[in-house]
Amino acid sequence: MTPSPRRNRVTPYNTIESDPARGTLIGNRGILHDANGAMGPRRWTHPHWIACRLTFKDYRRPIARPGAWTELFFLDEAVAFAAGHRPCAFCRRADYNRFVALWRQVHGIAAVHAGAIDKALHAARLEGRPPRQRTFRSRAGDLPTGTFLCLPDRPAEAWVRHGDRLLRWTHAGYDKSLPLDPTTPVDVLTPAPIVAIFRAGYVSELHGSAGSI
Repeated sequence: MTPSPRRNRVTPYNTIESDPARGTLIGNRGILHDANGAMGPRRWTHPHWIACRLTFKDYRRPIARPGAWTELFFLDEAVAFAAGHRPCAFCRRADYNRFVALWRQVHGIAAVHAGAIDKALHAARLEGRPPRQRTFRSRAGDLPTGTFLCLPDRPAEAWVRHGDRLLRWTHAGYDKSLPLDPTTPVDVLTPAPIVAIFRAGYVSELHGSAGSI
């Protein structure tokens, strides 16, 4: 019998689900699984949420190794950003440097370290007790490409802006496209500080399926 896929796929709603589809980035929030590799109730153990390359040099990681950080997977960079993860400074140094440079530009500061960015992102991605994803309202047309949102008449679906279109997310890729109505009020899933980075010029990578619908 084929084993069930592990519960390690992250959605734009910042939930962690089980799905057989393969992502294009891997993420770290600390140790979330138990000694048997099963996901526990925790959704993070530290505020330093990063998104890494699936492959880097000759590094190899057993999945859900006891005592090691839990491997989380995202369809693409836009999903990782919607869940509140920033680029890794080790395996994605160029992306991290670009992100930090735009962070300094947006906030008008000369220097910033990863810990300060992570603290700001942690406050922007979660709210309430028990913690849940923090969202904010906007018009769809005011959001930059790469931003995830929820349409008022489709509350169970996550859509990403891609130019003048909206693309519907699934774990396996984007499967539907709608024309962008710039006046539509939406709930924004991507944290506000990351949306500001997009406005400043960071172009988030989308899964290859985005170009085929």
